[in-house]
Amino acid sequence: MTQIGGVQSWCLGVTLQLILAAVLHQGFATVAPPTTAAPHKDPGRPDKGNYLVTGNNGTACLLATMGLQLNLTFTSAQNKTLQDVVNLQPNVTKSSGSCEAESASLRLTTDADKTNLTFFFTLNTTSNKYHLSEVSLSAVWPDMKEPFSTHNNSLDYLRGTLGYSYMCREEQTLDVAQDFSINTFQLQVQPFGLNGNQFGAAEECQLDEDDMLIPIIVGAALAGLVLIVLLAYLIGRKRSHAGYQTI
Repeated sequence: MTQIGGVQSWCLGVTLQLILAAVLHQGFATVAPPTTAAPHKDPGRPDKGNYLVTGNNGTACLLATMGLQLNLTFTSAQNKTLQDVVNLQPNVTKSSGSCEAESASLRLTTDADKTNLTFFFTLNTTSNKYHLSEVSLSAVWPDMKEPFSTHNNSLDYLRGTLGYSYMCREEQTLDVAQDFSINTFQLQVQPFGLNGNQFGAAEECQLDEDDMLIPIIVGAALAGLVLIVLLAYLIGRKRSHAGYQTI
């Protein structure tokens, strides 16, 4: 019985290690990079907006649904370095853009705080893969000493396949520049290969796959532990009964 107890203890230790590894993996996968300036305010989780770009024939050529949070580091009117976190409000945001054979853009504009955010997507016609290749932002917020403007045309985010949409339910951070990043929430976007006004089948991001994988790992580990303990109990019981047999 001592040996069986040792097996049970070993199995419990292995199971706990698997669960701990899964939890730590999720933690590392969703941690955003640290920032040098403390946030100016916390706006909470942004509302999800639905955005549409139509082609010359009036049909949809780009669809996007997402909650957006802008993280900016800038110099205030008091010459202080501030990090402001602002949610893009869908009810006051106008969408526009353009669609070409190998490129597409989505421009989001708010008049209240003079914010213009543009996403540029590129399609590789050889591999039939698309990605977010460029982001530009211009903003004039009350606390800013001068207008903020930045862009990056060497990005590689939101990779998808022609005819499919890219989906990421989990929060993810898109680093655009040293002083600007975007947090996305419940994102689904398709810039190419639309069939009407509906998204194509979704290709989920790695964060969503990791989030689904953790319960599977934990469940499998617990099921394995229960099975091993049950087998150990049956073996021990059989040996105990064998001790009372008459020779």
